Amino acid sequence: VQLQASGGGLVQAGGSLGLSCVFSGGTFSNYDVGWFRQAPGREREFVAHISSSDGTWYGDAMKGRVTIARVNAKNTVYLQMFRLKPEDTAVYYCTAGYPRDGIPVSHRDYYNYWGQGTLVTVSS
Repeated sequence: VQLQASGGGLVQAGGSLGLSCVFSGGTFSNYDVGWFRQAPGREREFVAHISSSDGTWYGDAMKGRVTIARVNAKNTVYLQMFRLKPEDTAVYYCTAGYPRDGIPVSHRDYYNYWGQGTLVTVSS
């Protein structure tokens, strides 16, 4: 399985940005997918998750300012971010995992595969 994230860039505070992640090497519709982010000097942080059955979960950091969606026919998961703040500056990673019990979807260990990340910079 491979994941290729794109869409990062420079945006002003208060603006919006959309990220995409293309999945390959497996049956996308069978996988749960998520987004994490990591700012310099900080731990990787859960942003959002969408299950194989389209259930969604959001992390506290961006809840209310982010939407996750998937299009199985395109093997793609999307992250739409709104009202961005300078503290949202980070590398954003998409990730995929086979559905499982016993581990929260907000935990890194839930996921098996990670993309290379795309940098989002929010200027003040």
